[in-house]
Amino acid sequence: MLGGKTMTKIFVLLCFLFLATSGFVHGSDKKKDNIRLFELKKGDLSIKVTNWGATLVSLILPDKNGVLGDIVLGYDSPQSYTNDSTYFGATVGRVGNRIGGAQFTLNGIHYKLVANEGNNTLHSGPKAFSDVLWNVERYKKDGDRPRITFSYHSFDGEGGFPGDLIVTVSYILGKNSLSIIMKAKALNKPTPVNLLNHAYWNLGNHNSGNILDEVVQIFGSQVTLLDDHLIPTGKFASVKGTPYDFLEPHTVGERINELPKTNGYDINYVLDGAKGKETKLGAIVVDKKSGRVMKLFTNAPGLQFYTANFVQNEKGKGGFVYQPRSALCLESQAFPDSVNHPNFPSTIVTPQKPYKHVLLLKFSTKIPHAFSQF
Repeated sequence: MLGGKTMTKIFVLLCFLFLATSGFVHGSDKKKDNIRLFELKKGDLSIKVTNWGATLVSLILPDKNGVLGDIVLGYDSPQSYTNDSTYFGATVGRVGNRIGGAQFTLNGIHYKLVANEGNNTLHSGPKAFSDVLWNVERYKKDGDRPRITFSYHSFDGEGGFPGDLIVTVSYILGKNSLSIIMKAKALNKPTPVNLLNHAYWNLGNHNSGNILDEVVQIFGSQVTLLDDHLIPTGKFASVKGTPYDFLEPHTVGERINELPKTNGYDINYVLDGAKGKETKLGAIVVDKKSGRVMKLFTNAPGLQFYTANFVQNEKGKGGFVYQPRSALCLESQAFPDSVNHPNFPSTIVTPQKPYKHVLLLKFSTKIPHAFSQF
């Protein structure tokens, strides 16, 4: 029989071996060791993405003078995204945006989620789709249609959400365009799904400063009204006569200081003509200095316009420090907190009803006539 001291030594040794093989000794992390960076390239347009969070790391394209620049905020190292609190370029899910009270009821069953913004859940809680390694299903770096497809199996109960869910995200380059196609299939239970891409755009270049002079047009005549905690009330309001009116082009900075409560734009637009499943033009952004133009098409009913209000002293690519209003997000999506508002378009996915979200971004240096006055 082994003595007590010997047993203790063996136990300590076994614990050490377990920690070592699990990746916790000497600061090692097996998940971080598996993080990779992938590039897609077509002509002068190229992107980099990482399998951590199925994240868009960069998008490089020429300005009006043919000078290449990166228009996506982010970090130099893909490993840096494991500590990101801004959701730079991330695929957000299972349910992007906010869920009021961190709870919902579905088919008579009450589900309690993890609150990470006061009493509410933001982007599915403190650990969600942007905080995990995704599998690489397909990768074609160049050629006629470069693409990469990531997949993730979200387990029943992850973040408090019901049912197993298989999710795929594909990045596809076309001629001066990027398509992001997000799909989800429920395996055994109905569940809410609202996947979105959280890229921070600065068409002047990621390190060119604020975006107050960029000109935006949003094809949404209404917004979803919010309470003091940025949760939809369930009601809609016309944008006309308000700082939210971008039906005609306006610079971002023209009326942004009329929104002191949120320090900028952070609102969901109800896109016009969004009742069908076809893609439609949701927004146009123009940077007059660089001459770059981005047109956003989507089949989603909503579009969150956000001006990086909460980005503060964030050290990014090349050591550049990002500040509030250093970028804008245009997140095509379902309406926030849809699962608690029966009058909103449903976000419930079932084994018989899969999910597909299409986001198409077209780039050029041909400024539309409506923007020529700026």
